[in-house]
Amino acid sequence: MSLQTEFEFELPLGYVDKEGNLHKKGTMRLATAMDEITILNDMRVQSNEAYLIIVLLARVVTSLGTLHSVNTNVIENLFAGDLTYLQEFYRTINETGKTRREFTCPHCEKRFEVDLSTMGGE
Repeated sequence: MSLQTEFEFELPLGYVDKEGNLHKKGTMRLATAMDEITILNDMRVQSNEAYLIIVLLARVVTSLGTLHSVNTNVIENLFAGDLTYLQEFYRTINETGKTRREFTCPHCEKRFEVDLSTMGGE
């Protein structure tokens, strides 16, 4: 049995680069303890705690579309819906090691699974 450490995702809206290209598909790796510790030393995080997720995602998002690299500038310029999606995706894969998550319907209380890696797709 092997451990999956990298997961594919598709952003709901997508990142638009300076040339106007849309980037939606990407990969995120599992975070290490060092990822979560190192970001606390970042001056941007120390001066604004809300910046923590930006620096963290820039470390663990390993690819996005055809971009050569994903850095804090890319994460800062995501649409709010995509940032929220990536935060949830990060939480899910790092807590469970899977992209599937179980939910309960608030109306009928039936339980069902959703694959978060495909939620961004059309």
